Amino acid sequence: MGTRPLRRPPELRPDRRGSDMPANSFSRIRQTLTSSSVARILFMLFAALLLLSLIFRRPSSAAAPEPKYAESVSYLSTISSDSTSPGHLLFGIASSASTWPSRRDYIRAWWLPGVTRGLVFLDSPLSSPEEDEGIPPIRVSSDTSRFPYSFRGGRRSAIRVARIAKELFDAFDGNFSYGEVRWIVLGDDDTVFLLDNLVATLAKYDWEQWYYIGSMSESVEQNIYHFFGMAFGGGGFAISYPLARVLSKVMDSCLMRYGNLYGSDARVFACLAELGVGLTHEPGFHQIDLRGNILGLLSTHPLAPMVSLHHLDSIDPLFPDLNRKESLSRVLKAVANDPGRILQQSVCYDRRKLLTISVSWGFTVQVFEGNQVLTDLLASPLTFRPWKRGRNATSNMYMFNTRNLPRDQCKRPAIFFLESVSSSKSSIESNYSRNGSGNCLQGNILTKSLRKITVYSEKYHVQAGKALRRHCCDVLDSSLEQVMNVSIRKCRDIELIAPNP
Repeated sequence: MGTRPLRRPPELRPDRRGSDMPANSFSRIRQTLTSSSVARILFMLFAALLLLSLIFRRPSSAAAPEPKYAESVSYLSTISSDSTSPGHLLFGIASSASTWPSRRDYIRAWWLPGVTRGLVFLDSPLSSPEEDEGIPPIRVSSDTSRFPYSFRGGRRSAIRVARIAKELFDAFDGNFSYGEVRWIVLGDDDTVFLLDNLVATLAKYDWEQWYYIGSMSESVEQNIYHFFGMAFGGGGFAISYPLARVLSKVMDSCLMRYGNLYGSDARVFACLAELGVGLTHEPGFHQIDLRGNILGLLSTHPLAPMVSLHHLDSIDPLFPDLNRKESLSRVLKAVANDPGRILQQSVCYDRRKLLTISVSWGFTVQVFEGNQVLTDLLASPLTFRPWKRGRNATSNMYMFNTRNLPRDQCKRPAIFFLESVSSSKSSIESNYSRNGSGNCLQGNILTKSLRKITVYSEKYHVQAGKALRRHCCDVLDSSLEQVMNVSIRKCRDIELIAPNP
């Protein structure tokens, strides 16, 4: 059936078995104790060591088989009670028997066997059941035919997907000690999570309180069509474990009342709203309700860790010389070197050559001729298209600042895409090569010969509860006209990111 049985993880407890002694051993002990004080002391030391070895003896791994759904118990036993880690998260992934074979590689790209835990929920069993430790175990969702669905033109599968919030909790409830699971995280089979940044984002919040954390759509129209206060499920969202427990108890009654809604995330939102819980907005969750080339969005990422990406099948490959799978792999290699810095925008100025450099670390560097003020560069250039074009006046409106691209190709920046990343103990080096596309006939005079940019930086440590500040950068001297070297660093206290501060 493609579903693995769920069994309770073995509890780590000391072995309480004692050792066997002959029947006449007590008389011998009594004689030894009365014979001399030295023998009495040696015996007491031996008994104490024996008792300590029994108390702290590691439990035998053969005592009980490790459950299929639970990953490495040895890892989970080392989880700190003070800091949130990937092992504290429980994932529910919505998929179907038809989409799973083509999308499971998206999950494989970020899933950590032995660390991450959760389930993939399908609408029916796979024709060829699979055993793959690189992805979560698969479970077929329960029947939802008893619940009403009246949204014209919608899909009843929205009820099944909404109910994952309940079925996931019910599947694992009682299997863990208090605090071992702190958040349940829901997403789609084409949602890519950046685990380090997801953990850093959730660590800012008290998991023992009722929290519903995620982000809206990038499209104004989609938010109007659904709810501005709703976390869109494709971008993923997190629910604190105590809230998930309550939600699991009331979810079915909510589903009976909201047959008129379109999607699964709207049903979860409606039920949480009835519980009196509102959305805590985190801009690092990305629904990506956009089409085409999203360079404009990613090169101006908010001052927050990137947590997720969605709809990768609906947009162009992130890098012009690679396909979608290769593009994602290249970004994730950068993430592996410095997850906190990925896509973070730094801007600096070459005052000698009158150039403005905008670095979106781990993705692209853009070089503008002339001085550009920072506020202009924080707005996203319109390289992308609306999710649904031309339906009404809000189709071309977005939930972030945008700017038009100059019609003259020669007035657009020279774009350099990530090629490689390497790191050492002291620094990280990322290399960017020039994109050859464009229709500027005469060429940009100041950047015409520039072919490669190397960016040096230190690892960006995102600390929970600490305010974020954009980093500064400097253009370093280079002996080659074809190469530019840039160094990213923390800004000084009164330093301004400006052409002529």
